[in-house]
Amino acid sequence: MWLCKPSLCAAISNAGGMGNLTAGNYATEEDFRGAIRETRKLTDRPFMVNITLLPSIRVTAEHHQMYIKVCAEEKVSGIEVSGTPLDKAAGMAAVEKLKRAGVRLFHKVGSVRHALHAQKAGYDGIYAAGIEEGGHPLSDDVTTMVLLPRVVESLKIPVVAVGGIADGRTMAAALTLGAQGVMMASRFIATKECVVHENIKQELIRRQEFETMLFGKSIGLQGRALKSKVIEEIIAIEARGGGLRELIPLLSGDRIKEAWEKGNVDDAPLMVGQSIGLIKEVLSCKELLDTMAKDATECLARVNKIVQQREDWQR
Repeated sequence: MWLCKPSLCAAISNAGGMGNLTAGNYATEEDFRGAIRETRKLTDRPFMVNITLLPSIRVTAEHHQMYIKVCAEEKVSGIEVSGTPLDKAAGMAAVEKLKRAGVRLFHKVGSVRHALHAQKAGYDGIYAAGIEEGGHPLSDDVTTMVLLPRVVESLKIPVVAVGGIADGRTMAAALTLGAQGVMMASRFIATKECVVHENIKQELIRRQEFETMLFGKSIGLQGRALKSKVIEEIIAIEARGGGLRELIPLLSGDRIKEAWEKGNVDDAPLMVGQSIGLIKEVLSCKELLDTMAKDATECLARVNKIVQQREDWQR
């Protein structure tokens, strides 16, 4: 949110990944359609669009319908749906409209039951998101290590791993667990192409894997964000039974946008995952993905060598 706009989205796709343009960045049809077209000017490769269907003051159901309409008309490569399933939030007519336009539909889930629902509704694939992820992990609190193989063994459609992935080692691990790809968000914040204050990038490098916190369970919308003064304040309000009215000013999207821009880490919930412990430096998107591919290949080769040695020993 606020970060994956055309320049970063296109840079990821140009580097050999698949960028993910965030629809929630745009309040009008004109701006959203313009962002899709701008991304296409910057890359001739496929990219996804994220549509998050969660309770929001700023992004309404009317916005959701507009995003769906524009994605169908622009025939984007695919949509990553987060939150409520698209078929429940907008009806099966919306799913069918997008599929007729050739738009691939992936749903981000934190449980096998939600993955099975998405498969039954006709989605083309699944993002299996463990509790390690930043943003809004499902309150089932299942780790990627357990969730991913459970989803893979339960489905017939492709599965992408989400949560705790930031380098070639973690990508190799996901592939061995059955994923056909990985999704990263926190790691791309610490790239040269991400338009965010340098303080934020350096803070992610400095922080460790234990320096994120879960919040929001009391309002039915669990989140994971960087440990900060504002997050501690939010948790304290929840602990004494404070409600949504008290929390909304601290969770404001505009507040988060300002923090990204000005680099004030303690002023807003910065939604990042435990993978920050694996972020060591700021790289370009191409440097990051090239290094990941190389390291993943070496990790998988090392595993294959260990398996071969065992087989040789048995013979």
